[in-house]
Amino acid sequence: ILALLFFLFPTMSYSQENKTREIDNVNYASVIMYHRFGDSRYPSTNIKKEQFLDHIKELLKSKYNVVDINEALQAIKNIRLIKDKSVVITIDDAYSSVYNYAWPIFKKHNLPFTLFVSTDVIDNNTPGYMSWEEIRTLRDNGVTIGSQTKSHPHMFRLDKQSIINELSISNKRFVDEIGSKPKIFAYPYGEYNLEVLEQVKLSGFKAAFGQHSGVIDVNKDKFELPRFPINEKYGEIKRFRSIINYFPLEYKSLKPEEKKLKKEDNPPAFSVEFFANQKNLNNINCYSNEGGVWEKSKIKFDDTKLFIEFREPFLPRRGRINCSLNDDGKWRWFGTQFIVNKN
Repeated sequence: ILALLFFLFPTMSYSQENKTREIDNVNYASVIMYHRFGDSRYPSTNIKKEQFLDHIKELLKSKYNVVDINEALQAIKNIRLIKDKSVVITIDDAYSSVYNYAWPIFKKHNLPFTLFVSTDVIDNNTPGYMSWEEIRTLRDNGVTIGSQTKSHPHMFRLDKQSIINELSISNKRFVDEIGSKPKIFAYPYGEYNLEVLEQVKLSGFKAAFGQHSGVIDVNKDKFELPRFPINEKYGEIKRFRSIINYFPLEYKSLKPEEKKLKKEDNPPAFSVEFFANQKNLNNINCYSNEGGVWEKSKIKFDDTKLFIEFREPFLPRRGRINCSLNDDGKWRWFGTQFIVNKN
């Protein structure tokens, strides 16, 4: 049985406004993201059954703490010396293989997870997706149900009222079917701009997740939280073991804040300001995919601020940057994602 060792000290909390802290004393968690299980017709969103069983075997080792998403979000607000690895499991889209294959395994081993649901496919009894009755069964067995809008659109393409409708209509359907609206949100395709982010806040969610890789901690914006996507290509046990052992690469700020790039802003003026007590910044390496090719980024520093000189513009639909740091044997990681329109 996994020991859930999140010892909380609520009188020693941090806020987004007060980010003075000791790097080695923050709570953190690696959040992993699945979609389908054992359905190789869709390799980009599927995990093979044998890969998944390897992941479960790894997570059951005593050095890991698999924790509920709400517990993790509460814990990262508070300070303590953390030694054990904490992992949060999330699943997007409510495919039937979640209920038929993955859930019995999670239930057998008492592993909590969160299911993000778009309500239209459930309402329409779309083949290959779960039913409301199955979702209620998961809820009744302790699974956290999160929202992923009404129709799972590319939200940054919508006008303000359409964004509001996607959130409000789906929230009403959740209340009708499971008795309450979710508190956690996941951006469809991991895509958002400042307008989408603001409407998610105003809709009453307490946190939101993208699909850029990284480790959550107090210094990550709670409406731009990272997750490590897992599929057939990126589901081998060596990579899985790496991502659930990463430490957060923390920073004060990341620019630009707007993740939707206009033609005149592509490539963006990108910078990350780190904390003064972050050691070994000279060990940092970044990789980015401008021009559609992943290559090592050309970086420069001004004191604790990192700048990337991009080779060329990012191509549609997404631009990505991942940075890692060997901090005296602790591998720290963060990633970010930009949206690039075709026109």
